[in-house]
Amino acid sequence: MYQTTMQARFMSNKLKSHSGAKKRFFPVGNGQFKRWQVGKRHINVGFTPERSNRLKGSLVVQNKSDNRMLRKALPYAH
Repeated sequence: MYQTTMQARFMSNKLKSHSGAKKRFFPVGNGQFKRWQVGKRHINVGFTPERSNRLKGSLVVQNKSDNRMLRKALPYAH
């Protein structure tokens, strides 16, 4: 009994991932995160085909402060 309580005292807590960030950002191998382009879900009837094609790809998050925030929000991503 005493040994199990000592083990529980020195175990660290699990970190929770941000559920919204889990659905929107995906880790890339070099420590950055990938995201989808925004603005193509609805109200895009008037878009030109060039604009629709430009919005279809994914992007890598370039901002250092955003990457730092995502590393905190998704602690087990890497």
